[in-house]
Amino acid sequence: MRVEVWSDVGCPWCYLGKRRLEKAIELFEHSDDVEVVWRSFQLAPHYPRGAARPLYGALMEQTGRTLADVRSLVGRVTEPAAAEGLTYDFDSAFLCNTFDAHRVAQFAQFARPHGLGPDAHERLMHALLAEGEVLDDTETLVRLATEIGLDADETRLVLAGDDYADAVREDALEARRLGAKGVPFFVVDRAFAISGAEPVDVLLGILREAHAAR
Repeated sequence: MRVEVWSDVGCPWCYLGKRRLEKAIELFEHSDDVEVVWRSFQLAPHYPRGAARPLYGALMEQTGRTLADVRSLVGRVTEPAAAEGLTYDFDSAFLCNTFDAHRVAQFAQFARPHGLGPDAHERLMHALLAEGEVLDDTETLVRLATEIGLDADETRLVLAGDDYADAVREDALEARRLGAKGVPFFVVDRAFAISGAEPVDVLLGILREAHAAR
C-alpha cells in the first residue's frame, strides 16, 4: 500500500497530520505493507525568497489583524499538536518561502540511495515550527540535511542549481489534479483521499478501507 502525503514543511497542521498518520500506521494490522511517500505543496508559493520575517508580524501585515487576533488564530493548532507530543514555538517561528526546503526534501526522498524523505520532512518541520530556523537560507538547509545523513557538498550543489525544482512544481499540480484544496492531503493507492489533519481513528479507517479494497 502506498500512502502519498502532500504537505508544506512550514505548516503546523501538516506536522500534526504527520504525527497522526504515524500513529495510525502503528495501529494498522498491515503496517509492514505501508509505504509513505512525501509530496511537496507550498501554501505560500509566491512569498519572496530571502524575505523571511517573524511569523506574527508577517501575518499581521498580511491579514490586517491585531497581534492578539493573530496569536489566537495560530494558537488553534497548539492544543491538538500538544496532545500528539508536538510543541510549537510560534514566538520564534519565521514565515519564509519553503521552495528550497522542498527541493532538499525531494533530494532526500528520491536521490538513491538515500530514501530519507520522512526524515527530511520531520527535521524541516521541527526546525521551522519548534526551533525558529529560517528555511530559505542555504547554509541552514545544508546543516539540517547533514543531520539526517545527506552529504553537505551534494546538498549545497542541489541548492546552487535547479535540481528537483520541477518535481516540487509537479507535486503541487498533481495534488490539484487529485482534488486537493489544502494540506495535509493523504492519498492511499490513488483510490482513497482525505484532506486535513484528521484524527488517528479516521486515518486508520482509511488504511483499513484501502486494504480491504485491494
